[in-house]
Amino acid sequence: MLRAVVSRLAAVLGLMICAFLLPLAPANASVVAKVDIASQSMTVIVDGAVTAVWKVSTARRGYITPRGVYRPQGLARMHYSRKYDNSPMPNSVFFRGGYAIHGTYHVKSLGRPASHGCVRLAPQNAAIFFDLIRQHGRQDATIIIS
Repeated sequence: MLRAVVSRLAAVLGLMICAFLLPLAPANASVVAKVDIASQSMTVIVDGAVTAVWKVSTARRGYITPRGVYRPQGLARMHYSRKYDNSPMPNSVFFRGGYAIHGTYHVKSLGRPASHGCVRLAPQNAAIFFDLIRQHGRQDATIIIS
């Protein structure tokens, strides 16, 4: 019971932080992805309306998921990580160097820290997010990680 209360408080605090950071995002961003590390969730906002809230996995102990406000830098329908044993990264939206929001086949890990720093999504959610970025354009997308 206490764990659930703490988890909900962390999620609310994360959303409050995201709401504080949102004004830093350009007003014309038609796709906004808010990644809340505390609640291991990503909220997707399209044209000002929340369209999805998905479980994610961010960095596990010993690694970091960089916090901040970013624009997508590159897209890859299928990327293989040269750094991590050619691990598949379907529907990758790169936001800072080698860091990306991408699909994972380790869906049992979603909802808790498990990655080397990327933001992992269920494959179908990663495909939806990837297509949203392609449809609206990288220049009209903002990624907020807090």
